[in-house]
Amino acid sequence: MSSWYKSWILLTGFILFYVAYLLFGAFVFSIIERPVEDKLKRDIQVLKEEFLNQSCVNATSLENFLERVLQANQYGISILPNSSASSNWDLASSLFFANTLVTTVGYGHTTPLSDTGKAFSIFYALLGVPFTMLVLTACVQRLMHLVTYGPISMCRQKIGLDPLAATAVHFAILLLLVVLGFFVVPAVVFSYIEDTWSFLDAIYFCFITLCTIGLGDYVPGEKPGQNFRSLYKISVMVYLFVGLMMMYLVLRAFHRMADLHGLTSFFQLPHCDEDIEEDKEPIIEAGHEDQHEAEASAKPLDPASQTSYNTIKR
Repeated sequence: MSSWYKSWILLTGFILFYVAYLLFGAFVFSIIERPVEDKLKRDIQVLKEEFLNQSCVNATSLENFLERVLQANQYGISILPNSSASSNWDLASSLFFANTLVTTVGYGHTTPLSDTGKAFSIFYALLGVPFTMLVLTACVQRLMHLVTYGPISMCRQKIGLDPLAATAVHFAILLLLVVLGFFVVPAVVFSYIEDTWSFLDAIYFCFITLCTIGLGDYVPGEKPGQNFRSLYKISVMVYLFVGLMMMYLVLRAFHRMADLHGLTSFFQLPHCDEDIEEDKEPIIEAGHEDQHEAEASAKPLDPASQTSYNTIKR
């Protein structure tokens, strides 16, 4: 088996291990937080009944009631009927929380209730955030050859564009496809599924999410009675991961194009030449015994034989 295939198999295993890490976090968060959430829901219902049974409501009791209700609302628990019918810490919701935690999106609509959950969040994110960045980098490294070097070579050889024009056309097409595929189309889907979202709200959500800002004012799957809520949450997780990967890919492609057009030199920014060799060598290495096979399989990607950013003179 060639080193190229081994590297892809290892990358697949790497991604599966990442999914297992998310599932592990979801199970732990669900076990820790769900009993605390259930207790808080019961306390809020008792508080509501006591408040309604009062014959005379004074300002102090009203303020205490509102304070407790607002505090519970910060943890995603509402006093309104049917608003808290679904748990914020079932497996799908816990998986969604774990994903937003390690991707640094962090909507903030759901937060750990217990001290144990808060402590676990620290250690889980301490390992999960760099792990997520490593997985994204490994995936983007593979995609760079597919969506960058190949299309640029095609533009030069079949269309006859000069190197600088080929990189500019490639980046414009890539940016257009990403905007359509990860902003416009998802916004149409979100505005259809979420009854209270307009198309602008959905575009706003996509931008805030894929830029990892995560303000939390719009969170999918939180309306009462959401159909297929678990499947919907998992689908949003997949969109988040793939969308972050494509955003990273666009940023790297822009850095390369800016380097070629002299923008990095003009603003005295570091060039990306040092990343060229990094893109050729997989993050997940195969064994040393297949070193000669790896060199042979890497030859088609060598700058001397195919178009790359190193072959274009500034």
